[in-house]
Amino acid sequence: MEGPVDQLGRGLRDLRISLTDRCNFRCRYCMPVEVFGPGYRFMPREDLLSFEEIVRLTRVLVPMGVGKVRLTGGEPLLRRGIEDLVAMLAAIDGVKDLALTTNGVLLAHHAEGLALAGLSRVTVSLDAMDPVIFARMNGVGAKVERVLAGIAAAQNFGLKVKVNAVIQRGVNEGEILPLARWAKERRVDLRFIEYMDVGESNGWKLAEVVPATELLEILSGEFDLEPRDPAYRGEVAAHWRHRDGSCEIGVIASVSRPFCRDCQRLRLSADGKLFTCLFAAEGHDVRGILRGGGDDRMLGAAVAGIWTSRSDRYSEERGENTRPKAEMSYLGG
Repeated sequence: MEGPVDQLGRGLRDLRISLTDRCNFRCRYCMPVEVFGPGYRFMPREDLLSFEEIVRLTRVLVPMGVGKVRLTGGEPLLRRGIEDLVAMLAAIDGVKDLALTTNGVLLAHHAEGLALAGLSRVTVSLDAMDPVIFARMNGVGAKVERVLAGIAAAQNFGLKVKVNAVIQRGVNEGEILPLARWAKERRVDLRFIEYMDVGESNGWKLAEVVPATELLEILSGEFDLEPRDPAYRGEVAAHWRHRDGSCEIGVIASVSRPFCRDCQRLRLSADGKLFTCLFAAEGHDVRGILRGGGDDRMLGAAVAGIWTSRSDRYSEERGENTRPKAEMSYLGG
């Protein structure tokens, strides 16, 4: 069955599901403590989609083209019973790639259960190897050793691991090579992410972006790298292989090299809104259909209508578009 196509000819292939807007980190580029402090009001539990509602929506979307499903947050490992949801999603015929993005602090505790439940891959956020820089960036003093232990546990239980690092000038650009050395030694694929203007609370400045060209110049000074072709349409990172075959390094250059025209992602917030762009101001409510008695045909028609009307290309319009944006902690990146 052919799925819906949006206004720029992009199909629907990738569903990112936020399980919670809560996080145990307060990274400045995502959830600065000045905004997300002790008095911040997170979503009430009753507003969150149930596992059954998430699975139902996913079942409807698979025949429309979705084959990749990623669980995000906030921090998804804070959602109680997450292994049960993984097992439910892994059992859906047509879900070919089931992944999870985490800050890694709780991963050592969950790795075995996630692997047994059917998770394919895990992506861990790791912005620095230096303990002082890492503690400062996560905003709560979390220890980098706990994240490294979580990565090791995931590998031990057979999960494929990828690491993401957001690089911000004046904060952690000195960690580019230490991260790359560690990843090569552990044979872990590593992706550097340009610091992005997601949400309205991180005080983003263009001058704090370390562009892809500069990242590659730093990396190429030490490592023997060769580019590889994209594995599929819509792959957000450009990749380079270590010529010794150990692993890969990717760069997500949303600021300096926008890739909007190949984006095939749909995002589901924890409270049941669909977003067709990471930089969108508002989502489209589907919780009302899920809880209001609408059948699967109605749900599918609603999603198809949302997708076929889509024309998002924020990164290409950056600077021209001044609309407010939802927070990354709400959408899960």
